[in-house]
Amino acid sequence: METIIVSVAVILLAYITGSIPTAVWIGKKFYGIDVREYGSGNAGATNAIRVLGYKAGVSVFIIDALKGFVAVELACICYYLGLITNENYYATFKVVVSMVVVIGHVFPVFAGFRGGKGIATSLGVVLALFPLPAVVCFGVFIIILLITGYVSLGSVTVAIIFPFISIFIFNTTEYAYVLYSCVIAVFIVFMHRKNIKRLLKGQESKFSFKKKKPLAR
Repeated sequence: METIIVSVAVILLAYITGSIPTAVWIGKKFYGIDVREYGSGNAGATNAIRVLGYKAGVSVFIIDALKGFVAVELACICYYLGLITNENYYATFKVVVSMVVVIGHVFPVFAGFRGGKGIATSLGVVLALFPLPAVVCFGVFIIILLITGYVSLGSVTVAIIFPFISIFIFNTTEYAYVLYSCVIAVFIVFMHRKNIKRLLKGQESKFSFKKKKPLAR
């Protein structure tokens, strides 16, 4: 019974953590702007950079990534404190928490269930669960972004190759982790379906590395 109570509490906390709408709150608090009303309409780091500038956008990226990392670490703390003892359950529990925190970011209760696409939060989760594959994938993302200028292309490409890197290069064998790597890949590709259509039509906007000024109040 204790394990169930702890699990439910952590899962709810993971959703609440994921629901913190960093881009929306920073935009409204410091710029008087709801980022979802501009640019791509997403409450994520890329749109925050586009609308609010690099200072705000990078802050959003870091905080959103921390949301994913912290959620997984909460599950780990429960294990280290002896609140969860079964090894197989522990692995599955971490995966469930990982999925919930990303869902919270995409459908945040504190922002009318209109959030981002979950890339930064997924990165935080992956850093906690698959540190080495995460570093490799982030490197691939940066390379694609620098070469093409498309954030969406980098995100989709990394999502697709992530399961292969984690399973075949870093020999991930834990069933729950293998399943998660495949699920998160499909999820990210699905969240970028409109971007993919624009990429195929040559209509996708490129990321600008020039210094951006936030929109006026």
